[in-house]
Amino acid sequence: MSKKPIFTILFISWMVFVTFSSLYSFEDTSVPDIQIPHLDKIVHFGFYFVAAVLGFFSFRSRLKSGTSISKMITGLLLFLIVFGIIIEGIQHRYTTTRAGDVFDALANTIGAFIGVLTAKTIFSSKKRLNWE
Repeated sequence: MSKKPIFTILFISWMVFVTFSSLYSFEDTSVPDIQIPHLDKIVHFGFYFVAAVLGFFSFRSRLKSGTSISKMITGLLLFLIVFGIIIEGIQHRYTTTRAGDVFDALANTIGAFIGVLTAKTIFSSKKRLNWE
């Protein structure tokens, strides 16, 4: 099993990006106002979908032999769900320009589940990707 840290670096970098994007106020920036219904939920889903896929790759590349993939997936999902809830709580409690939302946390959770399922499917198919 390869111990190259690329997936871990990508996963950590992505989580820093998600944290920054979730807590930074974009009010005073020249970001275009796009009018797509529920776009923020799609963005939350996408953030956590990518986080789950990168996290899966990161954890998978670092698994010790004998560690079950089910434990890895459970740990990753638990981490991402709790992380998303904490970010929503911080938005609600400590920011003045962002609002915590239960439906954002739900979109985060669904994105994490679908991301893990997607990554697991890729590695359990007949034409599996080779980790070496």
